[in-house]
Amino acid sequence: MADEWEDLAARARTGDGDAMRALLESVRPHVMRRCARVLPFHQDAEDACQEALLTIATKLGSYEGRGSFAGWSAAVATNAARAAYRTMSRRFAETGTSDLPEHADPRTTSVVAGTRLDLLDALDRLERDHPAAARAFVLRDLAELSYADIAAQLDVPIGTVKARIHTARGHVRENLRPAGNLSRPPRI
Repeated sequence: MADEWEDLAARARTGDGDAMRALLESVRPHVMRRCARVLPFHQDAEDACQEALLTIATKLGSYEGRGSFAGWSAAVATNAARAAYRTMSRRFAETGTSDLPEHADPRTTSVVAGTRLDLLDALDRLERDHPAAARAFVLRDLAELSYADIAAQLDVPIGTVKARIHTARGHVRENLRPAGNLSRPPRI
C-alpha cells in the first residue's frame, strides 16, 4: 500500500487528476482511523477526515518526500483532528454550559471520550510550553511514525527526536495527573 501511495502522490503532484482521486480514495480509511483515534465521536472524526483529505489534496506539493507519504498523511490527519477539537472547545467556551444536561447519560457518555479530551487539553498545554516537543509527540504517539520518519519530517537527528518525545511525555503525564494526586500517573 505504501509504495502505491508514493506512486499515486508523485503522479498527482504532476497534475494527474485520476491519480489524485485514486490517492484520496485509497488513503481515506487510513486518514479516518487517525481522526477517530483523536476525536471521540464518529461525526466529529468524519468532519476532520474530510478536512484532512482536503488538506492532502491542496497541500500535496508541500510533501517533499522526507519520510513516507503514509507518515505525512497521518500527521495531516492528526493535525486536522486536533484543529477540529480546538474549534469545538472554542465554541463550547463561547456558548457555555447552558445547553448541557444536568446529569450525564451513561449510555451516551464515554469514559474513553473523556480520556481523549483530557489528552487533547494536555497536548494544547504542551504545545504552548514546548512546541518542538509537542510536534515530535504528536508524530510518534498519535500518528505512530517511526523515530526515523519523525527525524526526516522534522529534519533533526534521531537523538533530538527521542529527547523531545521524552520531554513531551513527562509534560503530558504531569498534566493528566488529577489535581492533588501525587501517585504515579498512568503510562501513556
